[in-house]
Amino acid sequence: MLTAWWLQPSTFEAHGLAVAQDRGARFKSTPYSEEDEANQPKVKPIYMADGLTPEEAVNIAVYQAANRSVVNITTKAVQSGRFSLLELQSEGSGSGSIIDKAGHVLTNNHVVEGATQISVTLYSGESFDATIVGADPVNDIAILKLEAPEDQLYPVEFGDSRKLRAGMRVFALGNPFGLERTLTTGIISNLNRSLQIHGNRTIRSIIQIDAAINPGNSGGPLLDAHGKLIGINTAIATTSGQSAGVGFAIPVNLVTRVVPQLLAYGKVVRPEVGITKVFETEKGLLIAQMKPGGPAERAGLRGPKVVRARRGPFISESIDRAAADRIMAVDGRKISTADDFLGYVEDKKPGDVVRLTIVRDGQEIEVPLTLTTTDPLGERTP
Repeated sequence: MLTAWWLQPSTFEAHGLAVAQDRGARFKSTPYSEEDEANQPKVKPIYMADGLTPEEAVNIAVYQAANRSVVNITTKAVQSGRFSLLELQSEGSGSGSIIDKAGHVLTNNHVVEGATQISVTLYSGESFDATIVGADPVNDIAILKLEAPEDQLYPVEFGDSRKLRAGMRVFALGNPFGLERTLTTGIISNLNRSLQIHGNRTIRSIIQIDAAINPGNSGGPLLDAHGKLIGINTAIATTSGQSAGVGFAIPVNLVTRVVPQLLAYGKVVRPEVGITKVFETEKGLLIAQMKPGGPAERAGLRGPKVVRARRGPFISESIDRAAADRIMAVDGRKISTADDFLGYVEDKKPGDVVRLTIVRDGQEIEVPLTLTTTDPLGERTP
């Protein structure tokens, strides 16, 4: 037999009243005095005195410090068609940075390569004709010269790319799609990337960023939070031709090594080792060909051996590649590719001595080699 238990109304009402009285006692409001307000913990304001967040203030300061140093570069070139009588006019655009009061502009070589006419537009909107005074296709760097009043030239301040770290904030300034002096922000995604720029040559220590850069940004400055130049925006990784959040910049310390030579000679005078061809193996670089009378040959290095054999009235020749020296290291630094080898040597200068660790006839030996150059070191002619 089921029995229903009911809560009596009088009991329910009494219980509810007791609960209400208890809650009222606990949540009863009390007067709030000025002394109480003074004792409250102070909350750090989000905004600065002029209504900007600290992040916005940095963005604005960087832009104000560097935007007048950025130029818009437009080029024209004549391309021959399939028929000799047909010539096509092509146009291009890019960005650059003023580097001194003499009117020199830093940009990418690919922005101006092959141009028959170059125009540079300053922050004031005034345009000037420019000429190429020096170019380094291997590192994709070029220097232009324009004749403009000094009071319209605002050189960018150079930074130091050795101090960069992944995660640091960066700012890209340039002219994407012709939109002059556009600022985008991001971070350094990683460092020491390798980027193939010219033929089979590779630039090392490339800065990878996620700041948006697009066509027209090439040659423009990459800046740190102090408004200093830390790189040249040069390429993007994309499947559509537009920014996908993976951009690359040439580090400024490479620029500072190259630019003085471009200004003095119009080109980069690189040291020569005298080895014109190698075979890459798992155990080093096998010398395939050397320049006759070059530094490598004078140092006593050996290339492939030509073996002649008589067979009846005929003499046959074969090449014994195994007789060639195999380069294992330079100055104690192990190398595995031709690009590694050339990259290390190009950090030297003509006249420097490098020590090659080679394997010859199964024995590891060290050979000193004095670097030379085939290019004259005379001053650049105007």
